[in-house]
Amino acid sequence: MKPRLLIIGCGDVGLRVLKVLAGRWRVLALTSSPGRAGELRAAGAVPLIGNLDEPATLARLAGLADLVLHLAPPARDGEIDLRTRRLLAALARRAPAALVYASTTGVYGDCGGDIIDETRALNPATDRAARRVDAEAQLRAFGRRHGTRVSLLRIPGIYARDREGGHPRERLARGTPVLRQEDDVYTNHIHADDLARACVLALLRGLPQRAVNVCDDSQLRMGDYFDLAADLAGLARPARITRAEAVETLSPMQLSFWSESRRLGNARLRRELRLVLRYPTPAEGL
Repeated sequence: MKPRLLIIGCGDVGLRVLKVLAGRWRVLALTSSPGRAGELRAAGAVPLIGNLDEPATLARLAGLADLVLHLAPPARDGEIDLRTRRLLAALARRAPAALVYASTTGVYGDCGGDIIDETRALNPATDRAARRVDAEAQLRAFGRRHGTRVSLLRIPGIYARDREGGHPRERLARGTPVLRQEDDVYTNHIHADDLARACVLALLRGLPQRAVNVCDDSQLRMGDYFDLAADLAGLARPARITRAEAVETLSPMQLSFWSESRRLGNARLRRELRLVLRYPTPAEGL
């Protein structure tokens, strides 16, 4: 029999997962938008209408699939991920064998540019990262309680030329500056197609209650990433400014991405999930 997979939040990455599976699995996809049912059906999934903010719509999820891929983000406020809590309450009535969750590398906070692995203590600096830490804790407890093999994929910046907002060309065309070299931060990346393959491999090979950094091999400062993208796209490189100038000109959201610096190790991704990256650096992926 075909494996049965339930995707929670089947956006761009979920659709890429469907392409990887190419009809070999039976896939159900939860969406809160009835208007997406046709798109999901055409991509090879059975659409289910439900909303993580409305617990009554989730009751039928229990026992529908042996495998669950949780790609839905938390709500935009608070430090607790109530959406994951509601999902797990529904699944608990007949828990799946494996559950993979798309988390974020923001759970590590600022690491001062250090090279880190998954054993690094979590230190979220923003509410959005704190919600992910809360979700990870919920999922690990669920896995231990119900015997579900939970994989936590910690994901950095996702990019791809064919992903909405997944290429820096629009930002480059706007002329948004970047930090000068001495003020710049390290940033991390994964191509959306490699991420989709990692999701499938985690469903098959992930170790119980295990976190995995899903990142490529690059160790680029943010400004160097945008310089690379500009060169490949035939656009002007962005202007370089000091951190003090950035505080005066950029939004708090933009500044938040310049407040954390880390370089991620991906040994678990390669050793445990045995993923061979198609795009080992943005030079290939862009």
